[in-house]
Amino acid sequence: MYNELKSKQKKIAIIGLGYVGLPLALEFAKKFSVIGYDINEERIEMMRNNVDPSEELDTSAFANKDILFTANADDLKHAHFFVVAVPTPVDEHKVPNLKPLIGASTTVGNAIKKGDYVVYESTVYPGATEDDCLPIVEKLSGLKLNVDYKAGYSPERINPGDKEHTVDKILKIVSGSDDESAEEIAKIYGEIITAGIFKAATIKVAEAAKVIENTQRDLNISLMNELAIIFDKMGIDTRAVIEAAGTKWNFIKLYPGLVGGHCIGVDPYYLTYKAKKLGYDPQVILSGRRINDGMPGFVAKRLVQKMIQKGKNTQKSKVLVMGFTFKENVADIRNTKVVDLVKELMEYSVNVHLVDAYADPNDVVHEYKLPMMDNPSDNYDAVIVAVNHKEYVKLNAEYFKSLMNGAPILMDLKGVYNQKEMEAAGIEYWRL
Repeated sequence: MYNELKSKQKKIAIIGLGYVGLPLALEFAKKFSVIGYDINEERIEMMRNNVDPSEELDTSAFANKDILFTANADDLKHAHFFVVAVPTPVDEHKVPNLKPLIGASTTVGNAIKKGDYVVYESTVYPGATEDDCLPIVEKLSGLKLNVDYKAGYSPERINPGDKEHTVDKILKIVSGSDDESAEEIAKIYGEIITAGIFKAATIKVAEAAKVIENTQRDLNISLMNELAIIFDKMGIDTRAVIEAAGTKWNFIKLYPGLVGGHCIGVDPYYLTYKAKKLGYDPQVILSGRRINDGMPGFVAKRLVQKMIQKGKNTQKSKVLVMGFTFKENVADIRNTKVVDLVKELMEYSVNVHLVDAYADPNDVVHEYKLPMMDNPSDNYDAVIVAVNHKEYVKLNAEYFKSLMNGAPILMDLKGVYNQKEMEAAGIEYWRL
């Protein structure tokens, strides 16, 4: 397979061209002939015009690439090495939603041929590739694993907004359904990944490795969030504590905050779902999730308490929330926890104004039914900086004071501003 792809006798197909699939497809298209497939015709048209719908890549990323962008599943029949990179979200009950993965497996099953490969990159629980996805492929194609076709799993490690750790510069885990497939998949990815390849022992090991990467980070941040709640009650600055503790060589310096996005706030539920299916009720993982999911409510309650202490009527108050995306310097609003903060404030009858330097106002209205302002107004009772976009980091006390009334409150959820500067300007400053 590697040799035939390298000589362009065969093609690679990437199924799902979101923030994971598109960069991967363009990277492959430097060395191989690629078919980029997505079910969204509007997004495909943007890519044909050298525009990344996720706003992660500029037009130069599309130049001199051997790639066909298509929303026509029939085009996939010309491919021989299929890579699935579709989203794996959870539903409102925190249960894994495998519909995109099942849909992609159906698409592959209708296109795959004898001798072909299929590799999954979507984050799943251990066993999903072999137990949930490949049976669909086999039922539709009539092919048998390791006899007629090969399979593998290679978890995505894309970090949205990170211009340094791009897809080619992140070490890649690969796995195969047998030794031969693992070797071929490693060689194919090795053509584009400069950071190196790690061959996991099995597909399940590779799936488990991915899901615990984010589960570990989620738990570490949940500890910091719980400490922030405790230290706030003690009147201690959490970040000052972390800086002091961080002087020890083996202390892990992580900071409290809102935990959203496609990975950290979602992946632990895939692992706990599978564990419960096997009769084990996870304690530590779900405890961490409860802490992190509760942080928007904690922040909203603290602001309301501060406003009441200053004699403000919450029902007549006006608060500006700066930043709505799930992380800094990206346009992606999916699974942002800022929406939970806004809704918590609204539960207290607070009038919330929302701005963001990157988010598309139309997307915010469509996804969350929340209006966004082009620019802040004035006379706010408080300002919450929820996302540390680079445009917000450089703001000073004079700017914030100009936005607020006579009893200003600034809540800095990312801890990016100088407390002494804010307090010297007469602003009540609070950070996680």
